[in-house]
Parts: sequence; C-alpha cells; structure tokens
Amino acid sequence: MTGGPRPAVAGRYDAVLFDLLTAVLDSWSLWDAVAGDPVAGREWRGEYLRLAYGAGPYTPYEELVEEAARARGLPPGLAAALTARWDELAPWPEAPQVIGTLARHVRIGVVTNCSRELGRRAAGRAGVSFDVVVTAEEAGAYKPRPEPYRTALERLGLRAERVLFVAGSRFDIPGAGGVGMDVWWHNRIHMPRGDLPAPLAEHDRLTPLLDPRPTTPGGHPPTR
Repeated sequence: MTGGPRPAVAGRYDAVLFDLLTAVLDSWSLWDAVAGDPVAGREWRGEYLRLAYGAGPYTPYEELVEEAARARGLPPGLAAALTARWDELAPWPEAPQVIGTLARHVRIGVVTNCSRELGRRAAGRAGVSFDVVVTAEEAGAYKPRPEPYRTALERLGLRAERVLFVAGSRFDIPGAGGVGMDVWWHNRIHMPRGDLPAPLAEHDRLTPLLDPRPTTPGGHPPTR
C-alpha cells in the first residue's frame, strides 16, 4: 500500500532527480541571514551563481562564495560563516512528504552545486534518504554543464529519458534538458524564465509532483 494514488510521474519515469539547494531546501533564507539582510543576501547569492555558471572545471565552492562576497563589497569571512551555519538549512515545508511519497515508487536523487562535504550535509537536512547524491566537486564541474547531470544518470544506471529532473534554478532547464531529461521547474520564488526553453511544467510548490494525472508540456500553468 502506498497511502494514496500513484503519482503520474512514477508511471512515466524510473527516477526523479532534484536540484538540492533550491528545489528541495530553502537556501535563500540562510544566505540572507548570513549576509545580514535579504537585499545583500540576494545580491551575494546572485553573484555566486553568476560565477558558478561560468566557472568551467570545478573551483572550490567556498572560494567562489567568498569571491562573490568580495565582488558585492561584503565583509570578509562570509563563506566561512555560511559553512558554519550550513546545518541550519531547512527543506521547503512540503518537500519531505512529497519526496518521501515519490520514493515509494521511483528512485530519487539530487544533483547539487557545492562541495562533497556540504552536499552530504545538505542532503541530510532534507528529511528523506536519497539513492544518489552528486555534487559539483565529484562531477568536476558546476551545473549547468553536463557533467553533474551525466554523473547522476551513470550512478542510477538509467537513460536520460527515464529520469525526470526537478529544477530549482532556471538554468537547470537547459542544463538537465541538454542531456536529455525532461525538466519540471519548482520556481518557488517566481524567477523569470527569460528566453530559456519552457520546462515540462512550472509550479511554486512541489505537491503537484504527486498529481495522478499525466503532465504534458504546457499542460500545467505556473501555480501562484
């Protein structure tokens, strides 16, 4: 017994991979708290993302985080402060129940842009046990380069078309899509998609992943 209708994604895919630090966990609040206010936190996080997306081969995560703080004129030592408070990361309220339900039907995993150590610590904050945890450090590159996504597929032993990727960042859409996975966007904070490809679906909550009705491109409008 599964305790409810079988999610449609479980009939279409053999595994679901998640972006950990945005789709599963609320990392935004932690960055804001460490920075001292939400405006500084968002600017710092945005600069880090810009650096990570253009990094090419893996550069230590903490170095990119500290470089981003300097670029935004923030005090030194914020990377160390973020690492020290890393275990304050919390999942989005519905994440443990949604992912735990999916785990009864399919394999689950995460692909995350951070170090091996921080990735394991963050995965432990999600309230569920993942079959696969892939970090940028292990893959040798940051998303949206293909290496992290491909590493996860290799560990699952599955073809890309049998795996759904739940994006947090909009750049996961072309990243995961570029290796052949369908992408479902958990756009929690209503980021603009710009000119990036349309995902399979876009929602600001994870609960629609449990919908027993099939999801088709354009079939589910963004939830607000």
